[in-house]
Amino acid sequence: MQPLSFSEIVNLDLAKRALLLLAVDPSLGGVVIPASVGSGKSTLARAFARLLPEGTPFVELPINVTEDRLLGGLNLEMALATGKRVIEKGLLAKANGGVLYVDSLNLLDSMISAQLIDTISRGAVVIEREGLSAVHEAKFMLVATFDPSDGEVRMGLLDRIGLIVPFASQSVAEIRAKVVRCVRAKELGHAADHSEIEQEETALRALILAAREDLKKVVLYDEQLEALVQTALELGVEGNRADVFAAKVAVANAALNGETEVGDDDLKLAVKLVLLPRATRIPEKEEERAEPTAPPQTAPPESSNSEESQTDESQLPSPEDLSNMLLETVETALPESMLNLNFAPQRRGKSGKRGIAENNRRGKYIRAISGSLREGKLALIPTLMAAAPWQRVRRSEQSKVRNQLIIKKEDIRIKRFRDKAGTLFVFVVDSSGSMAVNRMRQAKGAVSHLLQSAYIHRDQVALVAFRGKKAEVLLPPSQSVERAKRELDVLLTGGGTPLASALLTAWKTIAQMRDKSNLQATLVLITDGRANVALDQSQGDREKIQKELDELSALIRADNIHSIVIDTQMNFLTKGEAQQLAQKLGGKYVYLPNARAEQIAQAVQS
Repeated sequence: MQPLSFSEIVNLDLAKRALLLLAVDPSLGGVVIPASVGSGKSTLARAFARLLPEGTPFVELPINVTEDRLLGGLNLEMALATGKRVIEKGLLAKANGGVLYVDSLNLLDSMISAQLIDTISRGAVVIEREGLSAVHEAKFMLVATFDPSDGEVRMGLLDRIGLIVPFASQSVAEIRAKVVRCVRAKELGHAADHSEIEQEETALRALILAAREDLKKVVLYDEQLEALVQTALELGVEGNRADVFAAKVAVANAALNGETEVGDDDLKLAVKLVLLPRATRIPEKEEERAEPTAPPQTAPPESSNSEESQTDESQLPSPEDLSNMLLETVETALPESMLNLNFAPQRRGKSGKRGIAENNRRGKYIRAISGSLREGKLALIPTLMAAAPWQRVRRSEQSKVRNQLIIKKEDIRIKRFRDKAGTLFVFVVDSSGSMAVNRMRQAKGAVSHLLQSAYIHRDQVALVAFRGKKAEVLLPPSQSVERAKRELDVLLTGGGTPLASALLTAWKTIAQMRDKSNLQATLVLITDGRANVALDQSQGDREKIQKELDELSALIRADNIHSIVIDTQMNFLTKGEAQQLAQKLGGKYVYLPNARAEQIAQAVQS
C-alpha cells in the first residue's frame, strides 16, 4: 500500500497548515505537533517531506542517538587507511537545507536536547573535542511530534520553534470515523486515483513556491503588529521571540492565501499557532474587558478590480480593538482546560523520579572520556578513533610491527553513562526541649507536606530525630512515607539539643546509601539552631560545640549534599543561629513561623 499523501490525511488540518507555513517561511524554525498515540502525526510528518522539492534532505533523529552520531566525528575507516583525520558529518549537519524529524521530542536525552538548542541558535554544528575541531552548517526545518501524556518538552527547545500546534484529543466520533474510512479506502484500493493525488500534491508545491516569492510583498500594518504584541502580553507570553514568530506566521499565511495584506484571519491563526500554546494565563472574559470601539465606517470601493481597493492604513481599527478581537478568538479557541495544552513554563512537578546523574559503570551510554580501564568500561570505537591518526608514525618507529594496530595508554577511552539517580530526603527534626508545643506541631505539618511530595515523586525518605544527648534514626531510607508519618506523629519533645550528633547521623545515613546506589541527597533540617550538646554528650562548652558544627557543615557541603534549614525559633528570641548554620551548609534558609507548608515544600523541591 502506498503511504498516505499530504492531501489525503484528514483530521489534522491545523497541523497541516502549520507545516505549509513552515515550508513557505523556513525562518519559523519548525513545527511541534502534540497528539495522542496513533493519531497520524508521524505519518503527516513524512508526508510533508514528500511534498518538498526533490533532493531536499529528510533526516530522522532517533531518541537514543549518541553524541558522535548527532554531531559527527572522526571517520575511523578513512583514518586507519590514510592516517589522516577526516571528520564525518553528523545527523544535524546532514539535515542542512532540509528537514530534521524527531518523534517523541519530549523523550530526548537532556544533553541531546541541549545540543539541538545550540545548533538551532547558531545555524551550525561546532565540534570541539578529542583533538577534533570543525564547523558544519546546519540550517534545517525541525518537525517534531510527541505524545503529551509522556511528559513535557524542554522550554529552551520550544522557545526556538515558531509553530506549536495546540493539542486536541480526538473525541468526536464523526471525525474518527472519517479517518477510518480514509485508511480503509486506501487499503482496499478505493482511494482517489493516483494521478489526481499527484496533481493535488503538485498544486500544493506550486502554491508553496509562489507564497515564498510573495513573502516580501505582504504588508503587515503597525496597528496589526501592535495588536499581536498586546495579545501576547494579555496571555502572559514571555520574551520577544514569540512576537517575531507571530508576525512571521501572519505574513506567511497571507502569502499562502495569495493576499498582499495581512487580514484578521491571518492574525487569528498567528495567535492559535504561536501565542496561545505559550500562554501562561487565561485572558479575561469578554464582559470583563472594555467594549471595543467600532471601527470607522468607510464607503465600499467603486470597483472590486481597482487597485485602490487595498486597505488604507488609516481605515484599520486601533491596536486595542484588534487585540480585543484576537482575545475573543482565544476564548473560542480554548479547549476544555486551556493550560492543559500549553507549553508555558510549568510550576508543578511531575510524578516519577526526578534526578539523573553521570557515572562510569551503568545506565545509558552517552559519550566516551579519557581514562584507564580501572575506572570504567572500554569504549572500543572511540579508542580506535583516537589511535588511528597515529598509526603510520608509530609503525615507522617500530619497524617490526607492520599490520598491527598500535594502541597506547593515552588512546584509551572509557564509557560515560547517564543513569536515573534516586533522590533521598533525610528529614532531621529537632525534638529537644527548646521546641515549644505549637512550633513542634507546625514543624510536623511542614514535614508531612514534604513527605507527601516525596511520595508523589517516588523519592526515598529517612527520618532522624535529636533530643537529649544524641540523634536517633527513626526511619532508615525507605519509600514508606506512611511509616515516616507514624514515627513523626508519636515523636516526643524534651531534653538538650545535640545538633552535631544530628548532622553526623544524617551524613552517615546518606554516605551508606550512596555506597549502594547512585542518588542525589537533600538534608532537611528543622531546628532552632541552639545547639548545647557536643558529640561526646558533654554540655556547656559552646566553643567546642561550634567547632564541631563548623567541621560537620564543611563535610556535608563538600559531599554535595543539598541542605535546607527550617528555622523554628521566634523572632524575639533568635540570635540568627539557624540562619548561620544554613550559610555554613551552603543551603537554603526558611523561617517557619512566617511560612506555609506549601512554601516550604516549594523551597525544598526547587
